[in-house]
Amino acid sequence: MATSVYDLHAHSTCSDGALSPTDLVTRAAGRGVTHLALTDHDTLAGLAEAQMAATHNGIELINGVEISVTWQRKPLHIVGLGFDIGDPVLNSLLEELQLTRRQRAEKIAAKLAKKGVKEPLEHASRHAQGRLITRPHFARCLIEQGFATDFESAFANYLGQGKPGFVSTEWVSMENALEALHGAGGVAIIAHPRRYRLTHSWMRRLLEAFKAMGGEAVEVVTGGGSPGDVEAMTQLAIKFDLLASVGSDFHDPINPWIELGKLAPLPAALVPVWKALSRPVQNKLAESTLV
Repeated sequence: MATSVYDLHAHSTCSDGALSPTDLVTRAAGRGVTHLALTDHDTLAGLAEAQMAATHNGIELINGVEISVTWQRKPLHIVGLGFDIGDPVLNSLLEELQLTRRQRAEKIAAKLAKKGVKEPLEHASRHAQGRLITRPHFARCLIEQGFATDFESAFANYLGQGKPGFVSTEWVSMENALEALHGAGGVAIIAHPRRYRLTHSWMRRLLEAFKAMGGEAVEVVTGGGSPGDVEAMTQLAIKFDLLASVGSDFHDPINPWIELGKLAPLPAALVPVWKALSRPVQNKLAESTLV
């Protein structure tokens, strides 16, 4: 029997990824992924196309989204899986976030223009192909115009926190995000928890609050994560009785150390999040419920 390979965190051109939903799914299939979640930021726009590609490539697509939230004045990301994409409350929440993103993009563009960047909003919009404008789209603009040599320097010098192009943003509350996901029949997961650089006490507070709100899982294995990250999150997942997820957080083929399906195995002591999906092998775009 063939081994299932899960990658439950990946992005397409519908948010800040470099590949179309079709190309993303095709690449995942070529790298042995059997179960993929497309988790674009605050949008479900790529799921229908991704489902067609998944059917063509013989892999299973699990409905996904990565929701931007603010908790205790801290920006965090919640991955949702296995929900009904037609749910009106979830879609209303995502529409609110899309408006927030458009407003943020305008503010970032205004700040970059003051630094001499030419028509930053227009250039970022071109890179976004008419879809959601994200900070990586502005990073491409900065690279093109010679203000940065790569994405790292673009964020380090212009787009990161405290830099000239940074805009502090109030996203939806974690409670509202979880309510919307659960109302749509989905499972909520804290994405890449170690990247928030929280102290141990703050991480415990986050997991306690998340669990109290009905959150089910945490990403234990993530793209670019270290063995130490896996060990730390394994212990916390056990302590807080959370399911465990795995996801590359793939964005672009130019990043060789983050690849679809290229993930460390989930520690045997953990219960994988796909156990909470009622029909992960036959997940449909319009229906998904919890066991």
